[in-house]
Amino acid sequence: MRKRSQAAGPFARDIAVDLGTSSVVMVMRGRGILLHEPSVVAADRQTGKVLQAGSAARETLGRTPGELIAIRPLREGVISDYTTAQAMLECFLKQAVPGRMTKPRLLICVPSGISEVEERAVVDAGLQAGARRVYLMEEPLAAALGAGVDISQPEGHMVVDIGGGTTDVAVIALDGVVTSACLTAAGDQFDEALIRHIRQEHGLLIGLRTAEEVKKAIGRVAGPEEDNPTLAVKGRCLETGLPRQITLSAQETATAFAPVAEQLCAGVEAVLERTPPELAADVSAGGILLTGGGSLLLGLDQMLAERTGIPTQVAEDPLACVALGLELCLPYLARRQDGVLGLARRRQLRP
Repeated sequence: MRKRSQAAGPFARDIAVDLGTSSVVMVMRGRGILLHEPSVVAADRQTGKVLQAGSAARETLGRTPGELIAIRPLREGVISDYTTAQAMLECFLKQAVPGRMTKPRLLICVPSGISEVEERAVVDAGLQAGARRVYLMEEPLAAALGAGVDISQPEGHMVVDIGGGTTDVAVIALDGVVTSACLTAAGDQFDEALIRHIRQEHGLLIGLRTAEEVKKAIGRVAGPEEDNPTLAVKGRCLETGLPRQITLSAQETATAFAPVAEQLCAGVEAVLERTPPELAADVSAGGILLTGGGSLLLGLDQMLAERTGIPTQVAEDPLACVALGLELCLPYLARRQDGVLGLARRRQLRP
């Protein structure tokens, strides 16, 4: 009789999924991150059949021939193309756990501002992708857990999770979200703001991939003027229609990003204004925690600290916080209710 491997333990078929607008991360207890891929698929334009998913599909963005189309099935943190999202999730599950596998239980992260209809779409997509059961968890809770915050205590903690499609701002205490807001000021909006700026100021058209690369290389929202690196950016000239190259500076990206950064700061201030006084005092003492890929934008923590007067810090591993937090919850799935969370209904019942 063969011995069962460690992966075949009682939680081996439980997988946590950070289903983000920009990327998907899958985690299994004891095995860490199994998969980290962009939330992009390449599909046949005529039949809609998904041909590639993840990094391979991302390379086709802006470069697809007539018979192919690159699709991002999630927008602003929720599913915008159900069929494609289900196919993408199924493909990623097969990549994460190759070979035959009994239907797993999935723990999927969702934005705090998601509606029950949107929750149901996530649950159904997980079930159709091959899951036995699907459980949902609010993103700020998972991010806080992954960053090492003890959310079970009565002390309040503020988490700002800046993803690709949405920014989740939440004050957390006693294992729950007390006050929150789901903002559209996030990574994708920073990219689109940069595209608009370069088009208006330089008459040059660039794509989303180029904008993201520029943001990662020299993007900032604040910083000393003497530290002003530059980067060569290539695109299509709007006057001639021919390829052209410009030199973009870091300070110029700050100008482009200013409206989105202002919207994000205003959203954080609005959540603080709605926070009960006792918890607001806790946040003021403990500071604001930034997680998510967008928190890596240079100067964002400094801007939030100046606007709110509260110390702000970026988590140690902001990209993996949500996935790590979900992994910590996998052993306790039996205590959770599967299906939709009913966030809107629970908030209406709060005094």
